[in-house]
Parts: sequence; C-alpha cells; structure tokens
Amino acid sequence: MVLSKYFLFATLVVALVLGDDDNPTGFLSIDCGSLNSSYVDETTGFTYFSDKGFTKTGENREIADAYKVQTNEQQFWNVRSFSEGIRNCYTLKPTLGDQGTRYMIRARFMYGNYDNENLAPTFDLYLGVDFWDTVLTQYAWNKVNKEIIFFPKSDDHLYVCLVNTGHGIPFISALELRPWNNETYVSETGSQQLFGRYDLNPAINQVMRYKEDAYDRVWLAFTENIWIPINTTEGKNITKNIYQLPSPVMSTAYEPNRTTGNLGLIINPSNSSAPFLFYFYFHFAEIQELQKNESREFNIFVNGKFSHGPFVPSYLVTNTVISTSSETTSDGEIHIWLNRTQNSTQPPLLNALEIYLLTDLSQQETNQADVNAIQNIKSLYGVTKNWQGDPCAPKAFLWDGLDCSYGSNSSPRIISLNLSSSGLNGVISPYFADLTMLQALDLSNNSLSGTVPEFLANLSSLRTLNLKENNLNGPVPPALLERSNNGLSLSVDANVMGNQTTNQTSSSPENWCRKNKFVVPLVASIGAFFLHFV
Repeated sequence: MVLSKYFLFATLVVALVLGDDDNPTGFLSIDCGSLNSSYVDETTGFTYFSDKGFTKTGENREIADAYKVQTNEQQFWNVRSFSEGIRNCYTLKPTLGDQGTRYMIRARFMYGNYDNENLAPTFDLYLGVDFWDTVLTQYAWNKVNKEIIFFPKSDDHLYVCLVNTGHGIPFISALELRPWNNETYVSETGSQQLFGRYDLNPAINQVMRYKEDAYDRVWLAFTENIWIPINTTEGKNITKNIYQLPSPVMSTAYEPNRTTGNLGLIINPSNSSAPFLFYFYFHFAEIQELQKNESREFNIFVNGKFSHGPFVPSYLVTNTVISTSSETTSDGEIHIWLNRTQNSTQPPLLNALEIYLLTDLSQQETNQADVNAIQNIKSLYGVTKNWQGDPCAPKAFLWDGLDCSYGSNSSPRIISLNLSSSGLNGVISPYFADLTMLQALDLSNNSLSGTVPEFLANLSSLRTLNLKENNLNGPVPPALLERSNNGLSLSVDANVMGNQTTNQTSSSPENWCRKNKFVVPLVASIGAFFLHFV
C-alpha cells in the first residue's frame, strides 16, 4: 500500500502564560479571519483568538455554506486572504519566553471557495526567513495541515509568512503554536517537518487530538483492507512513554494477513525536495495477552537494510522505535518492512506511525538590535509601508526603502534607510541611532520638526544624510558638521543653516565658515540647498 503526502500581545500573552485546563501553558490558538475576538472551541476546549492582533494586512472572508456544513471545526469557517503584496506575515511570540523550548507550529488551510472563483490556490509558506513548504490546496473541501517542530531563533518574535508565487491568492484558516517536550522528536541538526501521522485504526474518518493527546497532535485514522485489525478494551491501562501517545491510538493496531506474515509499507516522497532525511517514529504496544507458548518478535527494515530488532513489544506498554532514511529505491519510494523472526509465533503489529522530514532552518535572521530599532521606528511614526516579517531576509523580500549587508557567517545588517515622503511627523527619534551600521539615511520631504539631533553624528558608518523639506530648526550640531569635513554628504533646508550661528564660538558666521572651509552654493532661493564640505 502507498502512503502519499496529501504586537498586540499584552492581554493575550498574560492569559496564555497563566494557562488553565483548557488552555495549557504556552498554547496559542488563532482563528485566521474570525470576526469574533475569541471563542471556546467545542471539540478541543481551546480558546481561539482572532488574528487581528497578529497581522496588519489581508481581509476576512467566509467560506461557502456548502463547505461550512462539511466540517464542525469552526476554525475553517473563515479565512484571511492576502490579495496585496508578495509576502504577508503573522508575528507571534513564543509565550514561554524561553529560546530553549521546542515548539510545534501548525498552519491550517481550507479553501472552501471563499472567493466564489472555484480555483484553489497554491502558494509558499515561510517560517521566519526560511522556506517551510508549498501549500497545495487542490480542492475546495481539502483540509491541509502544515506542521513543523523547531526551536525558535528568537524568544522575542516568530514570523509565519505566506508568499504569493503567482498561482492564486494566499489564504490561511488557523495557526496553532504548541510547546513540546525537548526530549522528543530530536534530530542532531535541523527541524522536523511532518510528512504524515497515522493512527492505525479501523474506525473510518476518526480524528484524534487534544484532550486525548497532551501535545495536541492531529491523528488521522489509517485503514487498510488487506491487514487484520486488532484492539483491546484495556486501552486506558496502557503505560505511556515520553511521546505521550493517546490511549485510543495505542489501543488499536494492525497485523498483516496470515498469508504474508510480514507487514509492509511504501512511502512516496515525490513531493519532497532532495536531499532529504526522513525520520520514522514507530509506536508499538502489545494489546493481546499472549499465551506462554506464544511470542511476537520482528525486525524493521528500511529499503532492504536492517534498521532495528529483534523487537518484542511490551504488553500494554508504549514503545517508540525511531528509524531514518535518506535513500529511496530506484522508483523513488521508501519501502518499510516489519518482518517476523523465526522464533515468533505471531506476526508483527503496528499501532501508530509518524513520518517527519528533516528541514533546514539555518538562514540568518537580521541582527536583533536592527530589528528592534526598525520596528520601533515603524511603530513610532506609523509607517504604512508593507513592512512585514524579517527586514532583510530572505533577500528576495527585503523591506521597501531598506538595503542590507549580508555575510556568510553573520546576521544581515541594515545599511540604508529611505523614508522620504513617508508622512513622518514629530522629532527625529533616537531609534535611528540604534541602526549602528547605517551608511545612508534619507528622511527628506516629511513633516519632521525640532532640531537636528547630535546623535546622528554617532553613526560612524553614515556617508549620506538627507533632511531636506522638513520643518526642522537649526543649528546643525558641530559634531555633525565635523563629520561632513570627513566625507559625510549632508542635505538640509536653508533655514537650518540660517540658524547656524547660535552655538558657535566664532564672532561671526563668516569667520566660522572661513575657518571650516565650506562652500554654500547660491541657490537658497529655492527653499533648500545641498551642503558640501571641502
């Protein structure tokens, strides 16, 4: 058989960090596109919050009634659609505030013909600055889940971004963030992206998640007619291991038919990009009380290579066996076999299976000090540009008006900022001085007021500064004028230089100008001029 891959945090964070029986500590549930500020989900008991505090773009849409009645999960009834911009992002905060905590994040999608176009879109999903996966919705009724287990790079923010690839308008139904046990799903490098999670259970269309599953994994019932289903009424007595599998999942299993005696699976990773490494989590529990003359023992093979064994599942005790593979057969598939040993009187069994794909999330994010500075500037002045996600990375989604430097082993740094004609009001904020690697700063044609601040002279890499067409007052600070003697290209309004004598020690502006050897072109009548020092 074939398995295929079908900053408004204040009140929210307080509620989530405290936690309760229905909202465990660190769990964050967002209904994207919901018109309700919050509600309690009937299935899980989780409180779902509207996404209005987590993204500033997109529009709320409602799926067609014909598809709404097909699901009792309220999170799929609305979507947020992003018709403008290439990249649109959600900003989340890992609520435990600990960079050493492993998280699972799940993005959920159901098209539901919300736009009456009957064209299910395809688009890309990014986790921070790293490509996560491509979302292929295919049909209006399809529910698509994308999950990944990872360590956040920052304990301050987490970006989930949807990228328009020209194949329809991106949308999203729900976002769910869950802290997990750091001792589970461990890989030496990289993060693990879910390929498939299966409850080998003859109950058709059954979906298992919280509260049965403490980590809120979504288990899909997996049925197969050629295998023999077995179960136990002692499911509640099954001892759990650190993976905390739900008792209903472990209380059912499949055996192969008596003709073959071995249990085989074929996995088709055709949608995965090479190179890849798969992690297989086999979950076993003996759920039949064997007689003294009976035994169940088997070996695990992956692509014909011995992986683990001989393995004897324990009675009513969960055991997890992990195997990996970075190879496929000649036909591009992965073959898994559970083969009975010669000493075994009973065939192999399998209760549950999880398959993960090792994913590289190693791209450097923008320097955190620069991120804080530019976010503060954005917030202070209410910048209306589509500034979302990481400012500098990936380079293809660089924020408008920014230029950055990129090093192979260092974080990107903001080196140029152009906020000309951006509707800025108020004084020039000290936050600009926090962009310590700035080489060019253009604040021209705004409504900035007050004096030219001296802290701009502390930007040691600054080579170009344009402050023209504002409501600034002089004088230009001496330190900034001194910087101009050493190569800084400074542009200011005429009235700023007209007040230049205020803080000078020379007896006249003429003497001061002669002493510092600068030339003022005779174009002051146009209201502003370029000041060049020689």
